Amino acid sequence: MGEITPQLLAVQLVTGIALGAVYALLAIGLSLIFGMLTVVNFAHGAFYMVGAFLGVYFLSLTGNFWLSLVLTPLAVGALGLLTERFLVRPLYGRGIDYPLLLTFGLSYVLIEAMRVAFGIEGLPSTTPESLRGAVNLGIGYFPKYRLFLIAATAVIVLALWLFIEKTRYGLIIRAGSRDPEIVRVLGVDVSKIWLMVFGIGTAIAGLSGILASPTRAVNPEMGIPILAESFVVTVVGGMGSLPGAVVAGLLVGVVFSITALLAPDYAELSIFVLMAVVLLIRPQGFFGKAGLMS
Repeated sequence: MGEITPQLLAVQLVTGIALGAVYALLAIGLSLIFGMLTVVNFAHGAFYMVGAFLGVYFLSLTGNFWLSLVLTPLAVGALGLLTERFLVRPLYGRGIDYPLLLTFGLSYVLIEAMRVAFGIEGLPSTTPESLRGAVNLGIGYFPKYRLFLIAATAVIVLALWLFIEKTRYGLIIRAGSRDPEIVRVLGVDVSKIWLMVFGIGTAIAGLSGILASPTRAVNPEMGIPILAESFVVTVVGGMGSLPGAVVAGLLVGVVFSITALLAPDYAELSIFVLMAVVLLIRPQGFFGKAGLMS
């Protein structure tokens, strides 16, 4: 290993933040669905994978990355709406393991569907022309696209926070997650709220897929490893906590990136060690609430 300079560490730190941005987006979707519906969505990585495939496909049809960035979450969100309405909804009230097993099986269905539609080798993806090249941050040159990833994540997180905290629908979502019976008494159709939440969560997963596609190989199995990493982020941040998903996502990305620089063989292991340490100190994660699973 060559000499590690402060400049190299700084560049690697920014790289970790860009990686953490993708982790944070995926964990936000997972936490949103779990926090509001108490559904552990094991198909989340598959929705991410579908988003990557559809993003590349829409880009090949339209030639416009920005249009694809709009169409992809809409398409994956629509798939999420159908999933909640016809597959997940009948399992509410039967225990947390029923939707878990269903979404686990659904993930393999989606993987096979992408293999049939696009082939087992996947699709080639490229960085949009307007986001190619590098920018000098004063600590070294850094790819424009990774800076865009960081900025896009910040905008999405802010928009989601404003929606949940400052709108009428957000108030209903928060109230429904705490006491759905009271919300029903007030005349609100909670099933429609849960449908919307599941759709938003899967749309964010699809958006994560298209955003990550220029930096990762787009193939049917790409959602499997990222799902495990996303659950690490969700557990570290606290199940059901959106602020926890953001903080833990960035932390996991930085830990992975710095470890990859210092000890590449242990990069994958490092994030699981981080999770173990956090759980030993704070079993509910950074921002999680004790007893949420009960």
